[in-house]
Amino acid sequence: MRTPRLFGPLLGIACAGLLAGAAQATPGLTERVVSDPASGIALYGYDPVAYFTDGRPVQGRRDIEVEWGGAAWRFESEANRAAFLSKPEAYAPRYGGYDPRAVARGVAAAGHPLLFRISGDRLYLFRSPEDRDAAANLREADAAWPKLRRQLIEN
Repeated sequence: MRTPRLFGPLLGIACAGLLAGAAQATPGLTERVVSDPASGIALYGYDPVAYFTDGRPVQGRRDIEVEWGGAAWRFESEANRAAFLSKPEAYAPRYGGYDPRAVARGVAAAGHPLLFRISGDRLYLFRSPEDRDAAANLREADAAWPKLRRQLIEN
């Protein structure tokens, strides 16, 4: 039996589409902390303490890791790991790392670890540079977050 000539290319296109979808996967709605969908690593491996101590995102090390909030967190040093363990709520991103502008609209849209802002001693992650500049979003997101968080936990 002969296979039609279009079968191979069509199969390739279908597989590429599936792989592209997996590469662009966003956190599931049951997650309370934005994590890499493939590895389960929070902040896509960036050290949450470094945002405060270094003023910039710094990749954590695989050998310095801790489980908290349903995700694995990585750190650039043992000192940062210890600081996080002493008060994880202070270092973990507000709204679980979801973009405040989206949270204000009741939507769980993951923030990007390179688009951040520290405001009021809290770390916020954003989807776009424009979102990062809108301080009003933080007030609206504070009001909307409890309901959205319940939805994330319950679903």
